[in-house]
Amino acid sequence: MALASGLQKLSLILGGARSGKSRYAEELMASEAPPWAYIATAQAFDDEMRARIAQHRARRAESWVTLEAPLDLAGSIGSLDPSQPVLVDCLTLWLSNLMLGAHDLQAQFAALDQAIDRHKGPVVMVSNEVGLGIVPENALARAFRDEQGRLNQRIAARADRVVLMVAGLPLQVK
Repeated sequence: MALASGLQKLSLILGGARSGKSRYAEELMASEAPPWAYIATAQAFDDEMRARIAQHRARRAESWVTLEAPLDLAGSIGSLDPSQPVLVDCLTLWLSNLMLGAHDLQAQFAALDQAIDRHKGPVVMVSNEVGLGIVPENALARAFRDEQGRLNQRIAARADRVVLMVAGLPLQVK
């Protein structure tokens, strides 16, 4: 469903590591009037991740309002003005955080569905496409790959727009 501004109600931006997903998602958001909400799901457990997070923050203008939501993604979306444009970056780290914390995935996914339904403004979600590589060697990695594939399918099925990023180029899937 296209909103009055032209941005879709729900967009999913998929791709591999360093494919340009976040940059493209931020460019999509620029078609909306600020302030834009940026919901970050990463947790900085080491210096390398702190540097990655700092790079993402430095790239964003002051028009962004950032919420840190490593676990409560639905609650963070629900805390926003219902018409505010929101970018979620990224579903992959959120899922990883949930799995490592042994959270009820189905309950979290259902809560996310409800939050998206209640939010009236555009929502852009970034997620990694992790199913294109080799079968992981351990059970946790295989379970993560499978759950990520299911989560991506769930969001893609309800999304108005799905874009696959390949080497910085957007390929319209839906």
